[in-house]
Parts: sequence; C-alpha cells; structure tokens
Amino acid sequence: MTEVHAAPAPAEEQIDRILQAMADSFGRQLRSPVLHWPSEQGLDYQDITFPALDGVPLEGWFIPAAGSDKLIIANHPMGFSRSGIPAHLEPWKSIWSSSGNDFEVNLLPDYKILHDAGYNVLAYDLRNFGLSSAANGGIASSGIFEARDVAGSLAYARSRPDTRGMTTGLFSRCLGCSSTFAAMTQFPEIFDGVRCLVGPQPVTMKTIVARRLAVLGVPADRIDDLEQRIILQTSIGFARRAPQEWARNVRVPAFLYQVHDDVLTEPSDVQTMFDNVPVADKKLQWIHGTTRRWDGYLEFQRHPEPMLDWFATHMP
Repeated sequence: MTEVHAAPAPAEEQIDRILQAMADSFGRQLRSPVLHWPSEQGLDYQDITFPALDGVPLEGWFIPAAGSDKLIIANHPMGFSRSGIPAHLEPWKSIWSSSGNDFEVNLLPDYKILHDAGYNVLAYDLRNFGLSSAANGGIASSGIFEARDVAGSLAYARSRPDTRGMTTGLFSRCLGCSSTFAAMTQFPEIFDGVRCLVGPQPVTMKTIVARRLAVLGVPADRIDDLEQRIILQTSIGFARRAPQEWARNVRVPAFLYQVHDDVLTEPSDVQTMFDNVPVADKKLQWIHGTTRRWDGYLEFQRHPEPMLDWFATHMP
C-alpha cells in the first residue's frame, strides 16, 4: 500500500469547501487548453474535426508519417488536452501541488516518437477538453460518455480514404484508457480489427478521489458526503464509474503501466484492471522511484522502448 503523508486535519469549514470544490470539478470540468502544436516538434499535421458517436464535435490533429500504413490513435489523460496540462500554472498548480504534480506535462514529444517510429498519429481532445465541444452539461463521467469519443475516433479513421485501410493501435492514457474500456463495453463491434492497446494509468474515480482527500487531510468517512454532492451535480455515483468492470470487455492485446507508488491511487486498482482483462496476451509494467502521477505520463518520452516494442509486435 502506498504511504500517504496526509496534511493536518482541516477545520469543518475547510472540509466543506474542499468537498464542494471537488464536487464542482465534476459538475463542470476545468478545460485544459491546447498550448503546444506538432510544428514545435518539426511535424507536419492537419487540423481535423469529427463527430463522436452521439454527434459531439471533436477537434484534433492528424500527423502523417510518409509511406506508413500504420495508425496510432491517442487518447489523453483526465484533466488534460491532446497537448498536455499546464500544471505549472494556475489554477492547475494549486489543484495538483499537494500531490507533487505541479509541473507541466507536454505530450507533443509522444507524437514525435511515434511518428519517427513509423506511425501516423491521430490525437484529439475528448469532450469538454481542449478545443472539443462541451457536452452533457460539461460534467465528468469518468469514461461513460467519453467512450463515445473513442468510438468516434475509430469511425473517423475508417471514414478517411487515406487511413481507412491502416493497421490501427490505441495509445489511451488514464481517462482515455478508462474511456477505451468503456467503449469496448458499450460498442464492442467498433474495435474489430484494432490490433492492440497501450494504456498508461487507468484509474477508478473513487480510488483517486479517496487519495486526494487523504492528501488534503479530509477524514476518510467524508467520501460518502462527497459522492452525494457529485451525484447532485452529475447524476452519476462512484459505482457506475467502473473501469475495473469495463476491463472485462477488453478483447485486444493490452499493455498497462502505472507509477507503483503514485500518491493518488493504489497499486491494487490497476492490478485488478489488469487481472480482469480476459485476453492472454497482456502485460503490466510498474514504474518505480517516484510518487508523482505525472511521471507515469512522461514515461513514454523517457523510456519508449517497451511501448514501441508492443506496437511493433502487434502491428507488423
């Protein structure tokens, strides 16, 4: 179990403010901007727009790799956009500093690595993030509605003359991975032909919320109070936000990885998801030496070989 160095117990008035602020963040998500562009990495790209399965307009990039017939669709983490998160700036810095994650994550080097390895890349903003449209009142559904975006990205790739025949893999991070699990549950047929999944740090919402409360010094028994506030704003309780269960519907080779001592979750959460994936061809890799969740999102930039090997093996 990861050790948590909790803050001193706050006063009741402070606890109420913390709980309400967290519930508000579910009711209307903070939209991370798109602050970096493929051109910064020397990459040609197209600005693209396509609909989610329910018609929500989504915005993204198509980054071509000349002569390649392979495509990676990238789904971003919770609270990020396709370009990352400016957690070194306010208001993100104040939100994430208590867990040590008050530094920027720029995801553009990911796309450069994939491009240079011979993959076309489709990266886009999930609903309510980046430049994509607001939907469902702006609420966070932990993958339930975002699953429609994942499915829409696959439908879009199959609608383009230049990508419809490409060998396709998924690079789905955090919320993007949970949303992929949810999409495999809701729309299994759309994943026919998808060769593999690389899934950094999927997380169960109740787990990460409980850890955030502990880091802030809020008594553990107040999570029920928080859940009721979240339900009043989103209609969705923790039990329905269930990536551990959705993982039972994964039908492609899956490689998950996670910061083992991530202060914002428990190793058992990702371990349970991995155990529930019903395919034999799967892999779980732990990242050691840090407690910062953001380091898990940067692992591909620092040590891309295992992930590239997975894609290469399953997308020959």
